Amino acid sequence: MANDASTVFDLVILGGGSGGYAAALRGAQLGLDVALIEKNKLGGTCLHNGCIPTKALLHAGEIADQTREADQFGIKATFEGIDIAAVHKYKDDVISGLYKGLQGLVASRKVTYIEGEGRLSSPTSVDVNGRRVQGRHILLATGSVPKSLPGLEIDGNRIISSDHALTLDRVPQSAIILGGGVIGVEFASAWKSFGTDVTVIEGLKHLVPVEDENSSKLLERAFRKRGIKFNLGTFFEKAEYTQDGVRVTLADGKTFDAEVLLVAIGRGPVSQGLGYEEQGVAMDRGYVLVDEYMRTNVPTISAVGDLVPTLQLAHVGFAEGILVAERLAGLKTVPIDYDGVPRVTYCHPEVASVGITEAKAKEVYGADKVVALKYNLAGNGKSKILKTAGEIKLVQVKDGAVVGVHMVGDRMGEQVGEAQLVYNWEALPAEVAQLIHAHPTQNEALGEAHLALAGKPLHSHD
Repeated sequence: MANDASTVFDLVILGGGSGGYAAALRGAQLGLDVALIEKNKLGGTCLHNGCIPTKALLHAGEIADQTREADQFGIKATFEGIDIAAVHKYKDDVISGLYKGLQGLVASRKVTYIEGEGRLSSPTSVDVNGRRVQGRHILLATGSVPKSLPGLEIDGNRIISSDHALTLDRVPQSAIILGGGVIGVEFASAWKSFGTDVTVIEGLKHLVPVEDENSSKLLERAFRKRGIKFNLGTFFEKAEYTQDGVRVTLADGKTFDAEVLLVAIGRGPVSQGLGYEEQGVAMDRGYVLVDEYMRTNVPTISAVGDLVPTLQLAHVGFAEGILVAERLAGLKTVPIDYDGVPRVTYCHPEVASVGITEAKAKEVYGADKVVALKYNLAGNGKSKILKTAGEIKLVQVKDGAVVGVHMVGDRMGEQVGEAQLVYNWEALPAEVAQLIHAHPTQNEALGEAHLALAGKPLHSHD
């Protein structure tokens, strides 16, 4: 193994996804000499196989739905179908533009970018392309891949992962989606908009089960209205090929048939065969274990992103990468409050939240100390104009701060920024109520909800 001992980087990063490239950019900005190693494309899953392409498909689906429903707004339009090749071109053009911009950013910050499959070879080095790259500190950011279940073989044709779904050369006539979390409901939403007959199988009792139960129920109601079918509370048993598709059998014997089966049960860490355990890095079920400052048990090694058992969100990995870079540069850092991270599921309607659920608040503070208020979007002018239904639910500690904001409705993801400030600044309802929100916007629904919680409801019923 060639070893250029004259070059010792301050920081060597294994993985160029959201967490890795954020650490590289921030580290270089702070004067660190950074090497960034990536085996595929800079930007990782989020840019190429996750956040960006799925949202492009969802937006294309939204345009399809709006075309079908144009007469509701007095517009004469005819929906003639989905040109899936053109949809993919639109999606790929979005990715390509962002990819070029990111490449330019990394180059302009004078980060040493190495394309190749790296492997941790010591607590202070990574081997890649026959070369040993030395660093005073190593950051592991190798991300995640779609998971499957024992005995369920993903073939890329009839039984597919989200990676395959993003490049599928056809709109399936029918689809079973195994998993009713974020990935599952987003694909269910997009495919339904494209004209697919969709059934979601979720073993737990609600769709998006990590969200507040009220949000889950509102989404289920909206999906029923859209004709998206789902089966809740019974786990998957097996899948088998039929003459022209796939049959799924559940633990209770119920069966479902469709052209394709999308396995969307989550993502697992990429850590096998990369030298982590050999170098003494503490792990659990494939995840690298870290403390609140993203430090592993090996003093010279940190880890971020989907590789560690925190929220699997690109913006979380991004924040964790920045935290590591700033810590290594000697700045004072503050651990991330993961409850304070905004979470958005970009289906139609969108589900957005920050803070804790009502159930969790009652568990933490006591049932008698928690107040919850729901504000229906029917009272919001802009939501009426957009013809979207939904609610904003606030969870408050009695006579104290708002500890949870849970929103369902089109474009609610765009409102989660203010909700994030409400939670993270421990705002009292009266403090938010006195702020003036622009009219007519969906944003003022947040203001109205806080007015109601502060005891002075205007556009909401008592």
